[in-house]
Amino acid sequence: MKFVIISIFFVLIAAFSSAAAFAQDTGGIKGKVRTTRGDGISGVTITARQNGEDVKTVTSGNGGKFLLNNLKTGIYNIVFTKNGYSSGLMYNVEIRKGKVGDLGDKLILTVDQGTQVIIKGSVFNEDGRSVSGAEVKIERISGNGSVQKIGSIYTNVSGEFTFRQPEGAAKFRVTASAKGASASKEVEVSGAAIYRLAINLEIRNEK
Repeated sequence: MKFVIISIFFVLIAAFSSAAAFAQDTGGIKGKVRTTRGDGISGVTITARQNGEDVKTVTSGNGGKFLLNNLKTGIYNIVFTKNGYSSGLMYNVEIRKGKVGDLGDKLILTVDQGTQVIIKGSVFNEDGRSVSGAEVKIERISGNGSVQKIGSIYTNVSGEFTFRQPEGAAKFRVTASAKGASASKEVEVSGAAIYRLAINLEIRNEK
């Protein structure tokens, strides 16, 4: 009986020693995935890839922060993906033994315009000149005729405006207002693409 107990004791020591050695041969990375404006992006899939194979995957949490740990020491490529954004890739990220490298907020994902409805337009006066500073509102018109206001912006110095919406079929009403005049146009979209329109206001250049 004593021999059996001693044998089990040495087996447990060997197991714990192996686990400790394995833990010491691993490391990780952490960081933040953000937009160009600095806002953190949650729900991003972060994958450590080595020799063409996916080794481990995690998802960014609130504020775009993530921790990818328990990776064996070595060199990895880190892939960042999320629907609606262009994919990101960091090459040759070194994982060091017993260390968690901090990538900071260096990883920036940009919006993938191929997955959005983009409504671009211009506002003109009666003389055909661009109207800068005009307020432009966009509303969604549902199938039952109800209207939901989505947002508003102002035209730039060239009289242009741009709205971005999630892809999918929908109907929108765009209304421009300036100097007491207003006009609207409706546009039906069928999917991700760029839709263009022009709105004319009954105002003239001041002389």
